[in-house]
Amino acid sequence: MSSHEFAEWMAYARIEPFGEYRADLRAALITSTMANAWRGSKSKAYKIKDFLLNFEPPKQQSWQEMKSMLKKLVGK
Repeated sequence: MSSHEFAEWMAYARIEPFGEYRADLRAALITSTMANAWRGSKSKAYKIKDFLLNFEPPKQQSWQEMKSMLKKLVGK
């Protein structure tokens, strides 16, 4: 495969995703549809991106952010 052909395939994949990313999109669509069907009427609607897998490393949190998150979890 030439570099030109490889570049064309990369451009095509951006327009029309295929492979594992496409499968993840499909699974997220199904999951968001099911979650929205079962959510309460006063709950905010879920989006597809809420169910997409994220393989990026997590953002480093400060101890203040961690403390705030724990307070929210225990309800204080």
